[in-house]
Amino acid sequence: MNILELTFADFEKQIKARYGRGSFHASAAYKHFYRTGRTDFSALPEFQASPGLAQAMEADLVIAAGKVHEQHREDDVIKFVTRLSDGLEIESVIIPMTGRTTLCVSCQVGCRMGCRFCETGKMGLIRNLTASEIVGQVIAARNEQGRDIRNVVFMGMGEAFDNFDAVIQAVRVMNDPRGLNIAYRYITLSTAGLMDGIEKLAALHPLRPNLGVSLNASSDALRSKLMPINEKHSMQRLRAGLMAFPLKKYEKIMITYVLIEGCNNQPEHARELAEYLAPIRAEVNVIAYNPVSERDFLPPDEAAVERFCELLASEGVIARKRPARGRTILGACGQLGNRHLTGC
Repeated sequence: MNILELTFADFEKQIKARYGRGSFHASAAYKHFYRTGRTDFSALPEFQASPGLAQAMEADLVIAAGKVHEQHREDDVIKFVTRLSDGLEIESVIIPMTGRTTLCVSCQVGCRMGCRFCETGKMGLIRNLTASEIVGQVIAARNEQGRDIRNVVFMGMGEAFDNFDAVIQAVRVMNDPRGLNIAYRYITLSTAGLMDGIEKLAALHPLRPNLGVSLNASSDALRSKLMPINEKHSMQRLRAGLMAFPLKKYEKIMITYVLIEGCNNQPEHARELAEYLAPIRAEVNVIAYNPVSERDFLPPDEAAVERFCELLASEGVIARKRPARGRTILGACGQLGNRHLTGC
C-alpha cells in the first residue's frame, strides 16, 4: 500500500478492504503522514484503542519515493538530487517567490523530446516516474528541506504529457485537502506541445491544473530546428488546440519562450510571436537561455531580454522577464540532467 500514490478516497478504500475500518482511522493516518512524513500511527489518539491496527498499517505501508542524497544552493534556491530505488537520479528545484514557495518537479528520468537547448534532452528517455516518485519530491521539499510548498510546476526533467496518467494521479494526490492540499490553480503542467496530452487535460475541466507550453519560436521552420516535436505537432496545430482549450475567467495559458542570442531574439520574432498568440489568452514568460554542456547557443544579455519583453508588450502581449535563478548550481530552466548518464 503505497500512500504516496493514493488520494484520501483511494486510501480510505484500502483501509476498508484490508482492515474493515472506515474514515475515522483512515483520515487520522492520512493527515498525519502528509503533515509530518511519518507513519508512527500508534502515537495518534485515534489509534489508542486499536494498537494492533496501527501496527498492521505501519507494516503494510510502502514509501518508495527514493532518497535525497545531494543538495546544492544558490542564495535561497535549492536543487536536490533524489536517488531512486533502481539507482537512477532525478533533480528538483525549490524556488522561493513572493507569496509562496515554488517546487519544480521532474516526471521522467530523461526526456524523449530532444529539445536542442535542454540538458535533459541529451539523455533521451530512460523511464517514466511513478506517481509516488513525483509526489515524493514534494514530501522531500516539505519534510527534509522544511519548505511549505504552495506552488508546483512540472518543468523539471521530462515531458509531463509523455507520462500523463502518473502525472495526473500525482496531481490529484497533491491536491487532496486531507493531504498536501495544493490547489489546482497553483499546479502547472508544462508541455513541449503534445496535442493528445493537451486534449486530455482539457477534458478534465474544470478540476484540473494549469497548462504551460514551451514554445520558444515564432515560426515552424525555427521551432523545428530547436524542438524536433514540431515536425509532428506543428505550430498551427498547436495554436488550434490552445484556442480550443477551456479556461476560467482568471486563467491564462503560460507560454515559455527561451531567448537565445542570434537565434530567436530579433524584433521580427517578437512581432511574429505576438501575431501567433493574438487569438490565445496567454501570458509569456521570457527566459534567457541558460548554458548547458556541449551546446552552440549563447544567452542574451539582460537588456536584450527586456527589449524583447517590451516589444511583445507593445504588440499587446502580456510578457514578463523571468530571472535566471539557480544557474550556478545547474538548477535553472533547461539545465537539469543526470550527468552520470550523459557523461558530462
